Amino acid sequence: MADETIGLVVYADPGLGVLHQLTGVIARHQGDITSVEILEHRPAEARIYFEIALPSEAGALAGDLRKLAVVRRVDVVKTLEKIYGKRIIIMGGGAQVGQVAIGAVSEADRHNIRGEHISVDTIPLVGEQKLADAVRAVARLPRARALVLAGSLMGGEIEQAVREVRQAGLLVVSLNMAGSVPEAADLVVSDPVQAGVMAVMAVADTAKFNVERLKRRVF
Repeated sequence: MADETIGLVVYADPGLGVLHQLTGVIARHQGDITSVEILEHRPAEARIYFEIALPSEAGALAGDLRKLAVVRRVDVVKTLEKIYGKRIIIMGGGAQVGQVAIGAVSEADRHNIRGEHISVDTIPLVGEQKLADAVRAVARLPRARALVLAGSLMGGEIEQAVREVRQAGLLVVSLNMAGSVPEAADLVVSDPVQAGVMAVMAVADTAKFNVERLKRRVF
């Protein structure tokens, strides 16, 4: 039987070594931490979120965590993977981002009704370095599966960043724009609404669309 992945939110005293104490208890329960994030760190309290693949019942782990002197409260919650699922990230010029989002949100809704979990994030950005930094950061975002670059002109350092995140396994869709970014992307789509639709179709388990089986990459 496969381990169940659970979510835990731990409210604890702030200070040195708190994370060490928490992970020690998780390790004793044979929990494999698949994701961890410090949601809040204030002088009054720290709030830490874990996703853990656990071979045993979650209540026992939560009970042992509550026994720690630094722990104030432990909540067992649904994982972000189960609630928000795969993430589509759209960045670039505001007008183009908005049009891509129309397609992505509409298509995600169609698949989510059928049991998928896909969410859409947008950020309007201008400037080569800002966009390059943002592209590289997508590879560090939890659950990010596809990036859509929506603009009129992108190249230079952004192209290099695109090649780097593709090597990390991220699908990159680009609008058919000026600059060298379209040459570096997995898929190039002229219509922004269709770009959003195709990005969602490419990551949805409920879709039959497969980028690797396409005979061409520019649409």
